[in-house]
Amino acid sequence: MKTGYLLINLGTPRSPAIADVRAYLNEFLMDPYVLDTPWWLRRLIVSAFILPFRPKKSALAYASIWTEQGSPLLVLSASLAKQLQHLLAQPLALAMRYGQPSIDDAVKDLLDQGVQHIVVAPLYPQHADSTVTTSVQAVTNAVNNRAGDAISIGVLPPFYAASEHIDALQRSIANHLPTPFDHLLFSYHGLPERHITRSDPTGKHCLQSGDCCTTPSQAHATCYRHQALTTSRLVAEALGLEASKYSVSFQSRLGRLPWLTPYTDKTLAELPSQGVSHLAVVCPAFVADNLETLEEISIQGRQIFQEAGGKSLTLIPCLNDDPLWVHGLASLLERYTTAAIVDTSA
Repeated sequence: MKTGYLLINLGTPRSPAIADVRAYLNEFLMDPYVLDTPWWLRRLIVSAFILPFRPKKSALAYASIWTEQGSPLLVLSASLAKQLQHLLAQPLALAMRYGQPSIDDAVKDLLDQGVQHIVVAPLYPQHADSTVTTSVQAVTNAVNNRAGDAISIGVLPPFYAASEHIDALQRSIANHLPTPFDHLLFSYHGLPERHITRSDPTGKHCLQSGDCCTTPSQAHATCYRHQALTTSRLVAEALGLEASKYSVSFQSRLGRLPWLTPYTDKTLAELPSQGVSHLAVVCPAFVADNLETLEEISIQGRQIFQEAGGKSLTLIPCLNDDPLWVHGLASLLERYTTAAIVDTSA
């Protein structure tokens, strides 16, 4: 059985033009895994309250980070895929959950190369329905539409605690930490609290107590908050950081529903009063730099921090196409594939 790999990242507009940003936001926000309301209500919220206003603001943000090569997220993801293909014997394709290159086109590319088993590799270290589940569902739909049961699918598990991921992240941070340096902030993309409780298979663990993320539970297999805190702890330990030298926050919240706290923007405004003058920020929910890192943290976040009295904010780059990470991801994919083959044979 011929295996192929399908890397999936979130997505990007075709350009920073308002029309392209509007089309991208419409596709993104109409995903029920992202905005989990009935279709009619989701359509009303997106069409009446978001699309008339947000595209212009978002287009300006995208324009501030756009490069001659295009969207940083797409350029960096493509570079990762290219370097990864050099290390893997099997075919590999890259897709975006929203926008281009599409999942349908990537699936067709793999099928045209004779692939019979697709290993889906969502490029998100931590599990969330709004990233991992929706990506896997989209691949399943694309495969069913083209080949039905003739093609099997496997999914690389979240690699939030994998040594290959932690080692690459630790080295990258160590190589980019500024001197002087007072504090390291791990800023993760936020999620509505109800996304966390909805993904709890026990229905009674997540967000039910102050120590839910450190109390062992089967819920941790799909708990984004637990996995984010675990990534941060493992990296901090590898860096030799004391507990007072780092913290965790969550960014990019939208709307008025309760989201995971503490919020990054509020944390950035509070840290100077706690004696932090020189801050480093890393965003381990992403493996490629994008709008949320390059604009939200490096531009908006720096302004918030400095206006509150901070002196310097250093954005630690995402892993992108760092050679150690490329080799680490190749190892993760090969180990998963080998284990799956052994399991099937048994």
